[in-house]
Amino acid sequence: MENKQLLGIGSRVKHPAYGDGVVIGIRKIAYEICFMLYGIKPVMRDYDKFEIIEAIPGVEGIAFTEAEEALIKILKNYNAIQDTVDLGDKWIDGTMILQPKDDSMQNKEIPIDTFFHKIVMVRDRLRVMEQRINSSKNLSDEEKVNLQQYLTRIYGSLTTFNVLFKYKDDHFKGEKTK
Repeated sequence: MENKQLLGIGSRVKHPAYGDGVVIGIRKIAYEICFMLYGIKPVMRDYDKFEIIEAIPGVEGIAFTEAEEALIKILKNYNAIQDTVDLGDKWIDGTMILQPKDDSMQNKEIPIDTFFHKIVMVRDRLRVMEQRINSSKNLSDEEKVNLQQYLTRIYGSLTTFNVLFKYKDDHFKGEKTK
């Protein structure tokens, strides 16, 4: 694809080597693009190998604070920015041991930090699913409510893991029992 147009701050692109990224700066000959996995990289403005996912009209010389605000807004919209979630102090550097009933089998040891990270990823993905359900134009209100009830029950099933979280605000919350 030929990239003749000037991409603006917040434009989303897909680079063949770096993957998904967002334009965060415009220079005379290059864009500054923040890639999800590789950080900020300069890419020549005449580079024609990336795919433009969403083009926002560009203006040269935009201030970094404006770029930063645009980037944060876009990354939040696409859930690329995750809230910082702290592991409870008593669990830091701990190990979770899964011990099978059968003594001939070995225990499985998992660093709690690794397990905690996976739990947080599940929570974040559930939140994205919830957002997508709520914003869907293809689902009726009744279907949205039914799916929301399932999500609430899933959150309820995950409340067992709340013991890992440092702050109560990060806890899973399910249905309130009546």
